[in-house]
Amino acid sequence: MAQRTLGRSAVPVTALGLGAASLAGLYAPVSEESAAATVQAAWDTGIRYFDTAPHYGLGLSERRLGEALRDKPRASYTLSTKVGRLLEPQAGDGNDLANGFAVPATHRRVWDFSADGVRRSLEDSLTRLGLDHIDIALVHDPDDHEEQAFTEAYPALERLRAEGVVRAIGAGMNQVAMLTRFITDTDVDAVLCAGRYTLLEQPALASLLPAAAERGKSVIIGGVFNSGLLADPKPRATYNYTAAPREVLGRALRLRAITEAHGVPLRTAALAFPFGHPAVASVLVGARSSAEVHDAAEQLARPVPGALWDELRAEGLLGADVPAPQGA
Repeated sequence: MAQRTLGRSAVPVTALGLGAASLAGLYAPVSEESAAATVQAAWDTGIRYFDTAPHYGLGLSERRLGEALRDKPRASYTLSTKVGRLLEPQAGDGNDLANGFAVPATHRRVWDFSADGVRRSLEDSLTRLGLDHIDIALVHDPDDHEEQAFTEAYPALERLRAEGVVRAIGAGMNQVAMLTRFITDTDVDAVLCAGRYTLLEQPALASLLPAAAERGKSVIIGGVFNSGLLADPKPRATYNYTAAPREVLGRALRLRAITEAHGVPLRTAALAFPFGHPAVASVLVGARSSAEVHDAAEQLARPVPGALWDELRAEGLLGADVPAPQGA
């Protein structure tokens, strides 16, 4: 599978990466066996970039991912995790579905973007992963903690990179404005932009992606299916983790009608689309089964004719300034 290097770092990522939130029971339980099989399927298809976070399943994603990668040569893959939420043990017999994960609520999340919190978070992540190092550390969802993220968390990550504790640093969010500030005002290697540069919507094109390209930094795209809508647009499909509004569903259905008229599944076009911009280094897919991993790899490998992008522009579903992948 094709690889690119993040920004000016020496850290490689494969074009397709595995987002490991689903391994931790996102929306519905996932068995240990299915999680392990999903990671193995990703490995078998050539995926060598894996992304996780303490937030995902209260640490379950990190534990499962680390266990599944235990027998793989550590130098042969890239792993990213995140800082900003510490996990504190708590008593009780409830579940974590209020936060989206079908796991027991054995811990509570504590926001902490302090320098000490960053170091503790990474130490805890290494323990859960059972690995000797983390390649990429990302500030996770600092929407309501902007100044602490920039004045404490980011400098801490910069020091850890200088010390060689991590190899690359950045931020991961569902919004564009603060990610753009990370690109323009700090020395991050990359940012992870979830849901804001997809076939359905491209707000990242106005500022984030041009800023990254101008500065030689990379953007990793998550949420390429807009939390499910572009994988299978239908009534009750999810968009931004809630039921898709009627007008948004209608736009997704129009996109599907055009892609299928060109013999291309909508999810194929959705996976291919971000690579039209030179700042995009990798696209993450959140799979919960080996079948979903194999499907994603197969879809990304399918050719997409240039005429498809031309028709989307002609129908007003892509702006004239939106770059599309060149050739088939």
